[in-house]
Amino acid sequence: MRAEMGAEQPETIAAIVAAHRAGTVTPAQTVARTYRRIRDHNDPAVFISLRDEKDAMAEAEKLAAKDAASLPLYGVPVAVKDNIDALGFPTTAACPAFAYTPTHDSTAVERLRAAGAIIIGKTNLDQFATGLVGVRSPYGIPRNSIRDDLIPGGSSSGSATAVGAGLVPLSLGTDTAGSGRVPAMLNNIVGLKPSLGMISTAGLVPACRTLDCISVFALTVDDAALALSVMAGPDQADPFSRDRPLGAITPFPTNLRLGVPRNGQLIFFGDKKSEAAYADALKRWTALGATLVEFDLEPFYETARLLYEGPWVAERYLVIKNLLASAPDTIHPVTREITAAGARLTAADTFSALYRLQGLRKIAERTFANIDALVLPTAPTAYTTAQVLANPVELNSRLGTYTNFVNLLDLCGLAVPAAMRADGIPFGITLLAPAGRDAMLASIGRAFHADTKLTVGARGVPQAPLAPLPANGGDEIPVAVVGAHLSGMALNGELTALNGKLVEATRTAADYKLYALQTTPPKPGMLRVEAGKGAAIELEIWSLSSAAFGKFVNAIPAPMAIGTVRLADGRSVKGFLVEPEVLGEARDITSYGGWRKFMADAATA
Repeated sequence: MRAEMGAEQPETIAAIVAAHRAGTVTPAQTVARTYRRIRDHNDPAVFISLRDEKDAMAEAEKLAAKDAASLPLYGVPVAVKDNIDALGFPTTAACPAFAYTPTHDSTAVERLRAAGAIIIGKTNLDQFATGLVGVRSPYGIPRNSIRDDLIPGGSSSGSATAVGAGLVPLSLGTDTAGSGRVPAMLNNIVGLKPSLGMISTAGLVPACRTLDCISVFALTVDDAALALSVMAGPDQADPFSRDRPLGAITPFPTNLRLGVPRNGQLIFFGDKKSEAAYADALKRWTALGATLVEFDLEPFYETARLLYEGPWVAERYLVIKNLLASAPDTIHPVTREITAAGARLTAADTFSALYRLQGLRKIAERTFANIDALVLPTAPTAYTTAQVLANPVELNSRLGTYTNFVNLLDLCGLAVPAAMRADGIPFGITLLAPAGRDAMLASIGRAFHADTKLTVGARGVPQAPLAPLPANGGDEIPVAVVGAHLSGMALNGELTALNGKLVEATRTAADYKLYALQTTPPKPGMLRVEAGKGAAIELEIWSLSSAAFGKFVNAIPAPMAIGTVRLADGRSVKGFLVEPEVLGEARDITSYGGWRKFMADAATA
């Protein structure tokens, strides 16, 4: 294991933001340190394009004029996989002949920047995100951050090694068949694969458009969950987007039931060390209080086979069919071989596979009827770069044993480090659950990771103690805000000054109208209307102590009022409404779906 105990240690997002807010370190100092670490690491294969340091420093210095308390990623350096658009960088998907210059950020990157993050570069990947190995790129093979001879994992190779090596505390990957999980295990970091549609894929070069996720790499579960909460939310630019806020991280449950495969169903390809590490991980779960419940893994294996033996390869073919026809030699030979097979699939093949998948999804639903989550190896084994180059397709396929079925079954996943083997190879487990249970996975995954007492990443840095969860007892009152009190908006400081905590971003039920009022500063007014005549309005839920809630409500001026707001999922919370008699001179802005989008449009008008 590569350790640099004498060098500066990598920090978590939580530590960086806390230092920035306290003023002990400035965002500019953090950015300067990031570039110094990149130079010291000296691996040109990690980044495909790197932002000019002076430009990044200038952006960091401008952050000083902003309200640090309202920016959850205040001054955090972030790397972005180079199949995700980021303004100021070409998007290559690791294929120079495919490269283009985007005219705006992807939605995910836009939301990171709005939260105070600083994008410093675009990272390497298996070309067109096809592969779990990280060796299929004309831009080179990033060094594994733990052991030089190991593959970095893919397809998000650069993103995972950048976090593992301590170059950045946060990076974006993508995950269609395991690309956000396998490289996390191989670099001893956390890989969070959210529920499908939770993070918008607008601005992502597709691999399989119906299955793609933008994923998160971080040193801790809490860091990954924070980044997810910033990016999650519906997006009209992505027809596959869903309204799936993260929700609250909770204490470890007392009656957790974890699914483990029946005896003899697990495959490790002869790797006894991985097999033993998985058995030890199960003992750790039991010691934490979980009940292990056996389930049949075979239907999940069958689903995994559909991904590359079925019609979903045609989705990959659609992305690059023009390049395959005009300049096939510009495509990596292994990628070309895999993708070209998609041209031969028929509509009959597609429907046949869809019918079988629907049956397998029903089996998965029954599996989860009495199980909270599955716990599986992230990958069955690990390989060296030399081994994979000698046998590229078979060994890549083996790495997807426990990942390929996940998106087909609409599951969320969290890959967490579990052990460092005696041979210096990291081992990890992945938690899987039905879509929408992302917060539950984070809640249990953070406890497991802390219990391992593993160092984070590759530099031998101990984990900090788990941060206490926000109070959520009887003294806490949730309040829904829709306008100037939203994160980053003019009056958000009124909430943070009262120690308010952001709980989640979500939407109302579809029976509200939103109006722009004639006030200073600008504010909206939300009014409930007859069912079917309104829309779902974006809002945030904040938590205040009962005393703080009283102070907050007492200071609200007319025509604003606090009433009961019905949410999209059927819950009701106290929140901002408007007195209807003032709406005669107000502008109906319901079509924007929320105050933030209206203000953004007004700023560019």
